[in-house]
Amino acid sequence: MADTKREIERKYESDESGLPDLTGVAGVETVVDKGVAELDAVYYDTPDERLAAAAITLRRRTGGDDAGWHLKFPVSSDVRDEIRAPLSDTVPRALAGLVRSRVRDTDLVPLVRIRSSRDVRDLLDADGALLAEVSVDAVHAERLTGEGRGAQWSEIEVELADGGDPAFLDKVDKKLRKGGVRAAASPSKLARALCETAPPTTSKPGKKAKESKGAKAGKGPEAAKKAKAGGKGVPEPQRVAVDYVLAYVRAQREAIVGLDPAVRRDLPDSVHSMRVATRRLRSTFRSYAKVLDRTFSDPIGAELKWLAEELGVNRDQEVLTERLTAALSDLPRALFIGPVRTRLRTWAHARSSGSRRRLIAVLDGKRYLELLNTLDALIADPPLLKAAGGDPEKVLAKAVQRGEDRVSALVRQALDVPSGADRDLAMHEARKKAKRARYAAEAASEFDDRFKARVRAMKSLQSLLGDHQDSVMTREALRGLAAQAQGAGESSFTYGVLYGREERRAAEIEAALPEAYERCCES
Repeated sequence: MADTKREIERKYESDESGLPDLTGVAGVETVVDKGVAELDAVYYDTPDERLAAAAITLRRRTGGDDAGWHLKFPVSSDVRDEIRAPLSDTVPRALAGLVRSRVRDTDLVPLVRIRSSRDVRDLLDADGALLAEVSVDAVHAERLTGEGRGAQWSEIEVELADGGDPAFLDKVDKKLRKGGVRAAASPSKLARALCETAPPTTSKPGKKAKESKGAKAGKGPEAAKKAKAGGKGVPEPQRVAVDYVLAYVRAQREAIVGLDPAVRRDLPDSVHSMRVATRRLRSTFRSYAKVLDRTFSDPIGAELKWLAEELGVNRDQEVLTERLTAALSDLPRALFIGPVRTRLRTWAHARSSGSRRRLIAVLDGKRYLELLNTLDALIADPPLLKAAGGDPEKVLAKAVQRGEDRVSALVRQALDVPSGADRDLAMHEARKKAKRARYAAEAASEFDDRFKARVRAMKSLQSLLGDHQDSVMTREALRGLAAQAQGAGESSFTYGVLYGREERRAAEIEAALPEAYERCCES
């Protein structure tokens, strides 16, 4: 079994002067010498260093008090989540799954061995509680593949104690800098080792794969010729419409890949965020159909829809459960008749049972990995149409306007339909198109900040329409719960009360829609 630890640390360069005196750090009562530990770690990655490119490290370490497998994901500049697993001869399955979206079907191989003599000091407060661990590491690194070289250096590492206040690291930082110590140039031992042990002809880790010249220039074969002709001192080609569309596509692809480990770890909001990224991609392909050929993008869009549906199996249930639970919390106790809370818990558990295992199976499946590979291929060699090389102001603005016009037509249609199932359906369609228009404006906002106002306006309308759809789905769930309660000989009164409240909420939204529509679509 793997366990997770939040690691908050800072690294510094070190020389023969060693560690400055830290007894003067505010809050430190005692500095305890913990001796020297000998650490031996082998770092694993793909041969083309995909994990390193994403600042992810996977190592098998012996020595010290935390021997085992360690997988680290960056959270921010000083913060990483470290997931640990017991020592074994091969990469633990639990950790291999967490990097699969990066690794795909490529083997993980030992790339670098790093041995460290770690001289450790504990910084304790007046009560003897650990504030931070400070170490001076004498590091020896060697590359295990190719014609790599060895490297040696010394560094200082300050790691905050579990549950400690990150502001304490600022106090230690101030003391170290006064002692002449400077921050490390590399974010990790591995990053430095990969740079300093690389063969002379090997590019540095983290360098992104080179795009096709046509994609880079944005105008297909003609732009590719210009890019090829451009040498030193020649200005970069002016950015065109496809550059902004592809930048947005790349960001959503990276979101899916980057969120994969979080979804597997069941971190808050991870499933929802990945689902949104799939929707943004599908919407972009449709909104910018004059830039990227839909002959190629539509099949990808179909696979993205499949993935969104798989992600939504559990997410939709979570939203409904949260909404029903909140509605019950707002209900006066006198309106509770029967075991309503118990039935809701049973209903929620039954509907979500097995969905987690199913989702992990999807992420481990061939179809999902093929989708990621296909997205990579489209980005590397995009299927460009004539508008791809056009003026971004014209191409992007037209796409955004088309999307807003569709929303406007659907909202007017919904307002003309009497309340009921037909209006609910029309409003749901308007909501979906509002999302698409919003995402088109998001892509365009990378070109011109003026589009951000249109993003906000469409998001506001989308939110209102989304609340209405949530009410529709909640009422449907309440009908099912009421039927179950009646079948068990229980009262359905409370479910009827909740249904009436949801119906009133939907009516309020419908009444507010004309004003919201005018504010968004008629401005």
